[in-house]
Amino acid sequence: MEIASVTFRAAALAAADRPTEPFPHVVVAGRSNVGKSSLLNWLFRRDLARVAKAPGKTRTVNFYLINRNMYLVDLPGYGYAKAGRGLREQWGAAINAYLCDDDRIAGVLCLVDVRHGPTPLDLDLQALLARIGLEREVVLTKADKVGRGPRAAMQHRVRAELELPSPPLAVSVARGEGRGELLARIDSLVTSWRSSERRQ
Repeated sequence: MEIASVTFRAAALAAADRPTEPFPHVVVAGRSNVGKSSLLNWLFRRDLARVAKAPGKTRTVNFYLINRNMYLVDLPGYGYAKAGRGLREQWGAAINAYLCDDDRIAGVLCLVDVRHGPTPLDLDLQALLARIGLEREVVLTKADKVGRGPRAAMQHRVRAELELPSPPLAVSVARGEGRGELLARIDSLVTSWRSSERRQ
């Protein structure tokens, strides 16, 4: 697939504020310093997602309408230490409810920094997705920060640690590496979701 059009549609926490179209959602999740906003803007080829100097600035669930037939959904980064406890708990409850209850979710892109591998918070997300049965694609970000040997070693480690069927995709926004492959994986999630909807 290619992104021909993208429109920011909503910044929401409550279910009532989410877009209502029956389009599939592909969710983007990861730690607050993993590069989610940069990756989204790279995919969009437009600066729609805010890139801040300090991590954790995304405080709502942000919905981007893609090609008028699906959504990319940007979750707040986890590990946002500077947010107040009340806000963190509110975000956590809203995000958990969204992931567990919204049947339009085709899958989750789980972003992991290639330099560090999965953190305990990343593993918590993996456990949640396994429990509720959501499809996932693990994506290693910032691949330009390591050499090919360490990158391959991390791909092998993450595949084994998270019990993935194939090595995770490694991408570099800075070098433009992996964009086509990532879009193909998003398309695969959406195609699979649409096929399952037709069978029901």
